[in-house]
Amino acid sequence: MGTIGAGIAVLTGVGAGIGIGMATSKAAEAIARQPEAAGAINKTLLLGCALAEATAIYGFVVALLLIIMG
Repeated sequence: MGTIGAGIAVLTGVGAGIGIGMATSKAAEAIARQPEAAGAINKTLLLGCALAEATAIYGFVVALLLIIMG
């Protein structure tokens, strides 16, 4: 049962990957429309990507805990 829960917990990486991909594509579009705002867009993009990646890491840690403890 713990391995099923671990598999579900690791699926957070899929959501994070999709979210980061969508954010990157929208940031590229925004920079193409307003090149002078590239610095602000990049800062916001990096912050958002870091938060999304942290979510994936939390899911991975939960999966590891479920496997080790269960």
